[in-house]
Amino acid sequence: MAEPPDAEHGAGPSVLGPGSLVGFVGLGNMGGPMAQRLAGAGFRLSLYDTRPEVTDETAALTGGTRAGSAAEAALGADAVVLMLPDSGAVGRVVEDQGLLDAMRRGSVLVDMGSSEPVRTRALAETARPLGVAVVDAPVSGGTGGAAAGTLTIMAGGAEAAVESVRPVLENLGSKVLHVGPEGAGHALKALNNLLSATHLLATCEAVLAGQAFGLEPQVMIEAINGASGRSGSTENKWPRFILGRSFDSRFALRLMLKDMRIAVGLGESTGTPGRLGAAATELWGEAAGELPSGADHTEIVRWLEQAGTSDREGSEL
Repeated sequence: MAEPPDAEHGAGPSVLGPGSLVGFVGLGNMGGPMAQRLAGAGFRLSLYDTRPEVTDETAALTGGTRAGSAAEAALGADAVVLMLPDSGAVGRVVEDQGLLDAMRRGSVLVDMGSSEPVRTRALAETARPLGVAVVDAPVSGGTGGAAAGTLTIMAGGAEAAVESVRPVLENLGSKVLHVGPEGAGHALKALNNLLSATHLLATCEAVLAGQAFGLEPQVMIEAINGASGRSGSTENKWPRFILGRSFDSRFALRLMLKDMRIAVGLGESTGTPGRLGAAATELWGEAAGELPSGADHTEIVRWLEQAGTSDREGSEL
């Protein structure tokens, strides 16, 4: 693909399309299926994950090129997609491992993980003199949405940069929203997850109380889904992952807690009321300290069940 004009001369990055080279770093539960979708849409891929076997597997499934490092995955790419767990991982890859220095002028760095919005803005400032645009484009929809291409994507960045990578994003999600400047996507994703976690916790408390009274959880969920108390927790998480006790949403409890803390921090920094969010975050923090380190976020109900058992035993004594 032809080299786009330098950003310093006033032109934005070129719009990507089939045949464009996309570096993809982070090929886990979400990144792997997303890379496969891009390959299916005709994008050329340069792939890297810290686990060589995962890189090899994704390269075999997509026909992409296996890169030996994150920086190598960025060489010559029109855009580089990061699907990493947090800002710390992004910093290590982008700065410590030289990915940003390896990107060419006019290319776009797309952070699709759940990073801290303030650090995202700082990264954009660092990248700008290098002629690299930064778009933060976190997602909602889980692994099923990643595989089906039905994610909701909240994109932050300059309009020209977001539009340049929109063909990439639209092959990954059914709803792509430009929500503001750099950092806006990560801010909105954190706030969304604060809501998600708070209503999941409230739903778990309500269902356990009803169960103790003698109600059937499945009947409760069905009734609530036809009433005003319904939410993503009652419509999706309880039926899919909790009622059957599979707890396999593949989104870790500690990652949810990380996003909640980012959202609460945003509220504190802006001086907006956040007592409920702070209380929910404190409770999720207690759960994270008592459940196994790899617990799925839907296992918050197990923590409540354990707490209820302890309370009953204490009252009996």
